[in-house]
Amino acid sequence: MKQLVRIISFLVPLILGLDGLAAHLVIAESSGKMEKIEELVEQQRHISKIPGISLVIVEKGETVYQRGFGYKNVKEKTPVTSSTLFEIGSTTKAFTGLAILRLEKEEKLKRSDSVQKYIPWLKLTYQGEPQTITLNQLLYHSSGIASNSIAQIPVSNASNALELNVKTLLNQELNRKPGSTFEYATINYDVLGLVIENVTKQPYDFYIKNQVLKPIGMKGSFVGLHQLQPSTVAQGYKIGFLREQKYTPPIYRGNIPAGYIISNTTDIAKWMNLQLGSDSNKAFNKQLIKESHHPDRSVAAFNKNSYYASGWEVVKKEAKQYIQHEGQNPTYSSFIIMQPDKELGVAILSNMNSSFTTSIGQSVMDIWEGKSVSTNQTDSYQKLDKIATFLLSVLIVLGAIFTLLSLRTIRKIVRKQRERRALKGKVILMLSIHTLIVSAILILVILTPKILLGFTWTFIQVWGPVSITVLFYSFITTSIIFYVYGILLILTKNIQQ
Repeated sequence: MKQLVRIISFLVPLILGLDGLAAHLVIAESSGKMEKIEELVEQQRHISKIPGISLVIVEKGETVYQRGFGYKNVKEKTPVTSSTLFEIGSTTKAFTGLAILRLEKEEKLKRSDSVQKYIPWLKLTYQGEPQTITLNQLLYHSSGIASNSIAQIPVSNASNALELNVKTLLNQELNRKPGSTFEYATINYDVLGLVIENVTKQPYDFYIKNQVLKPIGMKGSFVGLHQLQPSTVAQGYKIGFLREQKYTPPIYRGNIPAGYIISNTTDIAKWMNLQLGSDSNKAFNKQLIKESHHPDRSVAAFNKNSYYASGWEVVKKEAKQYIQHEGQNPTYSSFIIMQPDKELGVAILSNMNSSFTTSIGQSVMDIWEGKSVSTNQTDSYQKLDKIATFLLSVLIVLGAIFTLLSLRTIRKIVRKQRERRALKGKVILMLSIHTLIVSAILILVILTPKILLGFTWTFIQVWGPVSITVLFYSFITTSIIFYVYGILLILTKNIQQ
């Protein structure tokens, strides 16, 4: 008996000691990961020129890391914190998707129903033939609505902006048969937002705020900019001339169900815990959440091992399943990625539209999972900005040359060193050719985005780098200067001494 007591008295301290050692090792490992994360975020923020980032990691129902980087407002040097508000872009879609699933559970709609059951006037065609689009096809982006329909979303802050937005589809043909293939079109979720309004007899923003955000405990989040003072949101920026540029885009109130929930990482942590099953919520049971993660395999994967669910992308990597989505608005971007098996989630919000936001979020997840990380990232907006900045410098030089040549020609006319040609024959022909060439170039430049992408320059001005807009107007200005110089040369000639 005494020997047993001695053994127990020896083992208990040993087990407690090993327990303490294991805890210290876990803390040390987490501390090492956090240092790597902070080094990565600061490095990538500097490269990307993103002014401010808010980051949060949840694991098994706990917030294990949360920090702000950079500035909410660069000019005022206001730091980003966990309560800083950002537009979350297309990560809004999961909220709309979950609302649709809950309304089905309440037997207020069926996802297999035609959208016309809830919006009778929404009659869309493919190759001139009327088509039936189901709510499921809108959820899964297989409705046949084209991705470039985003360019038709009207600028509006009116209370009926959502209906006005959906009505733009009446003037657009579907570009494929509903249910045939995947094509991401943000307006699919605006249509679902209007369905929610018609079914609940409540404005979309009111329903989501009270029936989705509040039950989750997301008290600091809002549905659209009209629900709060814009000054309380992080200032938005775009890339331009190799640095961040302050920009305030138009208001697209009709696009709220697809991209305009405003939130912070404290609230997004609650949202991720709900998705990961770490937060039992009476309003949204675990089965409903799991159903919202169920991928649509009725169409081919849109990326390797990637399928779309109800506002989420479901991706399989190395035998693990990840639930994720990125969001991009003209001056904000976001990324949420979760690994349900580990109850692990990462969310990142930023105040610039940049693909670096997604790559940083993915890298943070990789670091936390102990994987190697690649920091060799690129951003299409940054590439465009570099090209536009270079071309703009060339245009400025050309514009200056043509301006100086025009001024020199005018000076010669004033000094009677050049005289007017008679407007006939060869002169008329040269003038016509010069006018046609310059006009053709201008028309081609103005129409190229519409022809190639289905976008207008107004849309590009909102979404593209600041430098692209300046380049566009500089090209027009330089073309006009060149045209004037050409006219001066054609209509006058040197006076023979």
